[in-house]
Amino acid sequence: MYLAFFGLDEQPFSITPDTQFACSVTAHEEALNTLLLALRGGEGFVKITGEVGVGKTLLCRKLLAMLGDDQVAAYIPNPQMEPVAMLAEVASELGAEQGHNPTLLIKAINRRVLEIAGQGKTAVLLVDEAQTMPFLTLQTLRLLSNLETEKRKLIQIVLFGQPELDEILTQRSARQVLQRITFHYRMRGIGADELDGYLQYRLRIAGLQGASPFSRTARWAIYRHSKGVPRLVNVLAHKSLMAAFGEGSGRVGYKHVRRAATDTESAFRRAWV
Repeated sequence: MYLAFFGLDEQPFSITPDTQFACSVTAHEEALNTLLLALRGGEGFVKITGEVGVGKTLLCRKLLAMLGDDQVAAYIPNPQMEPVAMLAEVASELGAEQGHNPTLLIKAINRRVLEIAGQGKTAVLLVDEAQTMPFLTLQTLRLLSNLETEKRKLIQIVLFGQPELDEILTQRSARQVLQRITFHYRMRGIGADELDGYLQYRLRIAGLQGASPFSRTARWAIYRHSKGVPRLVNVLAHKSLMAAFGEGSGRVGYKHVRRAATDTESAFRRAWV
């Protein structure tokens, strides 16, 4: 592997959502600020959408890590389940009583979030890949959002999903859910002017002491072939380092990125020049 060759301690461009490598780019900062503002305001439903690979799961995990002692989090990474299973999962995450009856589960969750509120805390439910939820399960979340006192919501729900989630919510049958979403942010990729800083940041976290091995033309090519999608940036940067290492070159050039893009089906081929 190329780690020692480039003076690295660990893999800098893994596609695993590791919050240690979360680089502060505009789209992520704006999305995070939207989430923090909504949670501070006690809003019931918040929605974050974006294309595949823009970093929604990483953002979700970063938010989880930032929640304070006055918040009790429930995290559902795979919501592709029927309503009763979803309620049971939420109950388990919040530490509520278990069961197989939806009415009893909702009552148990209600008791638990009231208990949490009595401790001066707020329950927060984070749902990743929300576009995969069956429609009845989405409606069940709406019922949970009804849990409230006269002054505030007892549980705040954050949905992270691909653009298909927006399409689902535009259907007339989903209007009750849509009306409850008070904050929404559509995530973008990394800007062209942010790519160099993104690469430098991840290399530095991975242990790089000297200058970046990516040439100006290599950085330009990575952006052209990734369109700023973080997951694609990581894949192309990783494969480019491998290509340069294979040649014994300590400098990553345009040809190495082009070779990486040729080997990556999801790369934007129309960017060839």
